Amino acid sequence: MDASNKQGCCAATTEAEQATMKALVYGGPGMKFLKTVAKPVLSRPTDAIVRMTQTTICGTDLHILKGDVPVVTSGRILGHEGVGIVEQVGAAVTSLKPGDHVIVSCITSCSKCEYCRRGMYSHCVDGGWVLGHRIDGTQAEYVRIPFAETSLYKIPAGMDEEALVMLSDIFPTGFECGVLNGKVKPGDTVAIVGAGPTGLATLLTAQFYAPSKIIMIDVDDNRLAVAQKLGATDILNDNEGMAINGVMQLTGGRGVDVAIEAVGLPSTFVACTEIVAAGGTVANVGVHGIKADLHLEKLWDRNITITTRLVDTVSTPMLLKAVAAKRVDPQLLITHRFTLDQIMDAYDTFGRASNTKALKVIIRA
Repeated sequence: MDASNKQGCCAATTEAEQATMKALVYGGPGMKFLKTVAKPVLSRPTDAIVRMTQTTICGTDLHILKGDVPVVTSGRILGHEGVGIVEQVGAAVTSLKPGDHVIVSCITSCSKCEYCRRGMYSHCVDGGWVLGHRIDGTQAEYVRIPFAETSLYKIPAGMDEEALVMLSDIFPTGFECGVLNGKVKPGDTVAIVGAGPTGLATLLTAQFYAPSKIIMIDVDDNRLAVAQKLGATDILNDNEGMAINGVMQLTGGRGVDVAIEAVGLPSTFVACTEIVAAGGTVANVGVHGIKADLHLEKLWDRNITITTRLVDTVSTPMLLKAVAAKRVDPQLLITHRFTLDQIMDAYDTFGRASNTKALKVIIRA
């Protein structure tokens, strides 16, 4: 490999240090700017520099912009999802080379710490969710990826890379936190509360296990219509607070085997505990910013399991194979496309999803 493409720690060239790029920069609560900033350089031998080709916006980015994630400081480049092309690798990187097309995982894994060795990459002592959070993220022309060999996934030639943006975060999240933690089995009745992008990814991946019924609950008729097209057997609009009764009617008063919370509100979590059958599982996927009540006086004798999880992305290789085999199509969740120069419009569209009917937006860098 050309020495100019493979460098050791802190050995970036003067030219690279002077290079600039466009990026979406957080300016404090309520503020974001598309700015020209310094292009990232290698800082560790395990790093890679990736030229982003496509990225997207996550609901977590909206939480950051509201000031809900105080760890994110002014000046941080946002974003933790996307695909791109490796431009440069550190001296310790042997399984990747410049020119490789890769999925950027939302979770960074060192692969060596106690948590990584247990498959809990989200709790990596030197990684986890860091992109667009503790270090600069993917809503830019270039991004530095720590622990590149275990935080990037090679894309086989010929695959739809736009669709694979969905494998950075929402598909592993829905599958791991919802389907796997919910212990979905053939013949189960499943209710998913929340038909946003992650809830819909949960719906698609739940079908790997052939449940007999998948009930989608939301307050947005458009998203419920999409859910029905994607395989939901039943849809319930909870605008008038009648979804719990609807679930009980659909299940003969028994409730569901698996209730998956994919919103992140106290009311939706409580609803899941009310619709789950005896011996069932409540799997939490949503991000909760405030407390939710746990009614043990109603649950203590019902053999209920409640699970929580931060996505680990251990399922990404499997999901990549499933997409390649056409067992699942992430492309179905993409509704809008923008360029990086239009990222302000992309945020506006994504932030007004109830009016714009946005699910996932693609931003081409």
